[in-house]
This record gives sequence, C-alpha cells and structure tokens, in this order.
Amino acid sequence: MTEAIIAKLENRIARLEAEAEVRRLQSRYMFLCDTPNPEFGCADDAQRIDLIMALFAPEAVWEGVGEYYDGQFGKADGWDAIKAHFEGFWGGKTDPALIMNCHYLTSEQIRVADDALTAEGNWVHMQPWLFSDGKALLRSSRLFNKYRLCDDGKWRFTQNRTENVFIAPLPAKWASDYPSKSLLMKP
Repeated sequence: MTEAIIAKLENRIARLEAEAEVRRLQSRYMFLCDTPNPEFGCADDAQRIDLIMALFAPEAVWEGVGEYYDGQFGKADGWDAIKAHFEGFWGGKTDPALIMNCHYLTSEQIRVADDALTAEGNWVHMQPWLFSDGKALLRSSRLFNKYRLCDDGKWRFTQNRTENVFIAPLPAKWASDYPSKSLLMKP
C-alpha cells in the first residue's frame, strides 16, 4: 500500500470515529435531559446539570430559534449562561413540575469536516411531556448542532440550536403508567 492510500484510509477512519463520537454525544445529551433522570448514580438535578455541562465547550451557544422557540428558550452564550438555562428546568423551579419526558431522535445527518476536528449534525426529535398538574403535550423539534474535538480528546457541543416543528396538546393524564424515578438510577 502506498503512503497516499494509507493517509486516505487514516482520514476516513478518523472521520468515521468522529461521526460515531458526535452521535454518542448527541444521544448522551438527550438521555441526560430525560425526566425522570435515567443516569445511573446521578443523585440529583445539580449533578445532572454538571453531567450535561461536561458535554459543552466553554464558548458554546444554546438557542431556541423560530416563531415559537425564540421567546420560550432564547439564547444562552457561553458555559455559565447555558448552565443557568438548565438550572431553570430542574430542581423544583418550574410550576407545574415536569415529571416525565423522553427524547426520541430520528432523521440523523452528521457531517464531519475533512480534518475530522469539527462536525455538524441535524436531527428531528420528538418528546412527550407530562407535568405535575396533569397537563401534557407532544413536542417535535429540528436540531441544528455543531461540535468540535477539544484539547482533551473529547467531542463537545459548540452550538445546540433547536427549532420548533410542532407542539400538540395531549389529553390530560394521557400516560397511565410511568415511573416516578428511573430504575436505572438504582445500584
């Protein structure tokens, strides 16, 4: 094999590995955002937020865009603003409390840069929400995210951008059986 062929193969492998890491990063983020929190050993919402924040680069931006999400989610620039954004979701700070949601990802498209140091990804996601007052909704969004390979060798978000596709009210208490705590959390 020539050096040129080996270099091409190495680049292809690096790009495939980057794509897999971006997929894992996106899925981990959604998993950590599920309620009740299914992360094994995660004691509380503060720890959950710390785990989520470990997925973001210091310069990252989290934003909701479009007709519905501009006003609801807005834009958080940088690590501290993103952390404050998530602190507003958990820890008993919302009334009514969010007691159940689960993220389902589909329509994946990941594009890794030629140097395998940055990537972009698009998904459509769907999630049912159930609140402590019995109200419920089904939410769908398009995700437009950017990532980079950081100096420590880990992939992180540099942009997490979500745009509403639709929000549909569900009948009150539409979900009859759901856990108050995830069993995955128990040792």
